[in-house]
Amino acid sequence: MGESSCHELAKRGNAIAVLDINAQAAQRVADEIKAGGGTAIGVGVDVTDRFRVEAAFERVRAELGPVAILVTSAGKVGFGKFAEITVEAWQDIIDVNLTGTFHCCQVALPDMVAAGWGRIVMISSSSAQRGSPYMAHYAAAKGGVITLTRSLANEYAKKGITVNNIPPSSIDTPMARQSQATGNLFNPEDLAKRIPVGHMGTGEDIAAAVAFLCSDEAGFITGQVLGVNGGAVI
Repeated sequence: MGESSCHELAKRGNAIAVLDINAQAAQRVADEIKAGGGTAIGVGVDVTDRFRVEAAFERVRAELGPVAILVTSAGKVGFGKFAEITVEAWQDIIDVNLTGTFHCCQVALPDMVAAGWGRIVMISSSSAQRGSPYMAHYAAAKGGVITLTRSLANEYAKKGITVNNIPPSSIDTPMARQSQATGNLFNPEDLAKRIPVGHMGTGEDIAAAVAFLCSDEAGFITGQVLGVNGGAVI
């Protein structure tokens, strides 16, 4: 979803900083954008490490200028019976999904405030809306992301900054495929039968919604949770 969003935003004329814990993957996406005529850099960063997040954003500013758009899509999923979730496993999921989002938003926002314009789109999960058995730590973390979205939307609205949220459901991603392979999610064929539109979503589906929410046309939309889920019942 993050990769597709980078490509879509690049097509719309934005200079792109691709941040990922896998520096090689980030650089690959940046190289693909540049090969298509866009401007991009790849930066390796662990979003749970505040020092490294700050360093990554300083590099972005030095090479591309102030941050105007932020899409937070880093995520980590976990499964387990609630009674068996360790404190370490709980903290790990919270650190990546919620605290990592906090770090990135807090580091990026000063640029947007200075410019009087900004767009933030946070990727959460439909698990946060419906609650998910055997994923309590993941659902709780993503629920925090939704609440963070609404809080920042209210706090920064008068500064020309919109903050919105996309809780994907049934999107065909590498993380979803991994979960399916371990038996923690339905396989794609069975899952597709449960979706009203009859098929799973793609990263491009998420990217289209991200790009709209990051546009000038979406300037009157903030604090919203936009379900991109093929009509799945939450």
